[in-house]
Amino acid sequence: MTTTIADTELKARHRKMWASGDYPLMVETFLTPLGPRLVHAAGVTAGQRVLDVAAGTGNASLPAAATGAQVTASDLTPELLAEGQRRAEIAGLELEWAVADAEHLPFPEAHADVVLSCIGVMFAPHHQAAADELVRVCRPGGTIALLSWTPEGMLGALFATMRPFMAPPPPGAQPPPLWGSEEHLRALVGGRVDWASLTRETLEITAFKQPIDYARHFTSCYGPAIAARANAALDGRELDFDAALAAFCREWDRGTPEQARFEMQYLLAVGTRR
Repeated sequence: MTTTIADTELKARHRKMWASGDYPLMVETFLTPLGPRLVHAAGVTAGQRVLDVAAGTGNASLPAAATGAQVTASDLTPELLAEGQRRAEIAGLELEWAVADAEHLPFPEAHADVVLSCIGVMFAPHHQAAADELVRVCRPGGTIALLSWTPEGMLGALFATMRPFMAPPPPGAQPPPLWGSEEHLRALVGGRVDWASLTRETLEITAFKQPIDYARHFTSCYGPAIAARANAALDGRELDFDAALAAFCREWDRGTPEQARFEMQYLLAVGTRR
């Protein structure tokens, strides 16, 4: 695929967005369990060549490397990879780190035995291009394993809440939570992947005492929320954004007055490359 100037500028904005705030803290606070869940579902074993696409801080890459697999963690945002590398060094794990665009992966065809992405590739704006790359870099008979937030779940609702405050999407871009739709995922890969399992599971979050604490966590740590609030501020609507996010977190709280609890649904997809 040819890279245009507009595409280069779009990816630069994406890198800046994910480098803003403190996404590593968000991972530490409640997202850490997702990486090991994906690695276990993918059946990663020692000696396999594993490529983690849109790896972020290595939430799936590190547990994959702990199995003895040969892991490459790739991501568009160097700042996230640097944090992942720091964590790997602390854990005594060895793996490769590569700055890479999920829509233009710098790896040869049939490069990996296992291709992973844990709430990562879903944020590539052009879904078909990213899906084609996942298939291309996986060897025939290899495993593709993806964990994505669902459109019907809490993160799907979050993006719907933020949409009125966000800048218009670029041409051809699709909403990230669509990757959590079984129908959309099947359409993206066509007949190139045999899905062994497509299961919906839930991440339970009890890290926040009150719903407003979660709302504040989003606006201080989560790149998409930070970008949406900054865009809202351009026409003086940042307080409207804050109110909408606070109401959203109250709506999705399943806890008690003393302890908030949230349930975030995701699709866990594991298949074999034809």
